[in-house]
Amino acid sequence: MPTLLALESSCDETAAAVMVDGQLRANIIAAQLDHAPYGGVIPELASRLHQQQIVRVVEAALREAKVDKSALDAVAFTQGPGLLGALLVGTSFAKAYAFALGIPLVAVNHMQAHVLANFLQPNPPEFPFICLTVSGGHTQLVLVRDYLNMVVLGETIDDAAGEAFDKGAKLMGLPYPGGPEIDKLAARGDAGFHDFPTPRTAEPLQFSFSGLKTALRYLLRDGLAADPDYVDKHEADIAAAYQHRIISILLDKLALAAREQGVQHLAIAGGVSANRELRQRFQALCDENGWQAHIPPFAYCTDNAAMIAMAGHLRFLAGDHAGLDVAPYTRGFERA
Repeated sequence: MPTLLALESSCDETAAAVMVDGQLRANIIAAQLDHAPYGGVIPELASRLHQQQIVRVVEAALREAKVDKSALDAVAFTQGPGLLGALLVGTSFAKAYAFALGIPLVAVNHMQAHVLANFLQPNPPEFPFICLTVSGGHTQLVLVRDYLNMVVLGETIDDAAGEAFDKGAKLMGLPYPGGPEIDKLAARGDAGFHDFPTPRTAEPLQFSFSGLKTALRYLLRDGLAADPDYVDKHEADIAAAYQHRIISILLDKLALAAREQGVQHLAIAGGVSANRELRQRFQALCDENGWQAHIPPFAYCTDNAAMIAMAGHLRFLAGDHAGLDVAPYTRGFERA
């Protein structure tokens, strides 16, 4: 059983984890708060901050795990998808570290790792299961047949759910990242305040959120035209109604996929799976239909290296090693 160092640098979290014999020993995350004034992640800034933080984060993970680098059997890293410059930092560091130690490289797909975060907790889902993977950059329904055998059943054709949250929050004048801000406001708002539309898609398991964002823009425009204090007076209700529709879209598609595939285990993953209402309504949906619900702990929902360690561990055991010519990629579920 391997002792493995894992690196995550796909966006704006620089993270490192250590896994020994399949057990997580350390999971260190350095979040980049420098993007908040810009209302979103600045790719070049993210790359530079990864360069500044990666050595410190790796050393902290090894120290917490009480593992010397000489004991490592492999280095796993996020190959993609993500921001190219950010991925290049992690990929280059992983190559150099593995080469210097004379140990294998293991390339990990970021979205598959989100799915496998469900195996970092007791009582993981049984195969086959469907995972709703929702983040700032992706929204997918994934049929998981085995640890390394996954098929995308449906995904967004425009904005991701997390992107819809962040962009909606920006329209409302809320700080970045906007998803958690909307979630907090929605907790004290009335979801029936406004009936946001459900965008139509050509395929039943596809997602679309750009029209929903446009509907919010029009609601705010018309409300402010009638009352300059419209948003201040109704922001909790607007947030509740907007969030309610996004989550309804997600769960309606998930339920449809579950019935089509005849599975009994459902999971969620990705940054948006930390959303309070999504977790509550997902559990209620599963209880109502007799499905088994699986939700990762909060620490493994947003980008982290623990999920890369789990995916890397499984790929290492399968003999799936990468060469020093491996290159990052910005899009895609399966590795290029």
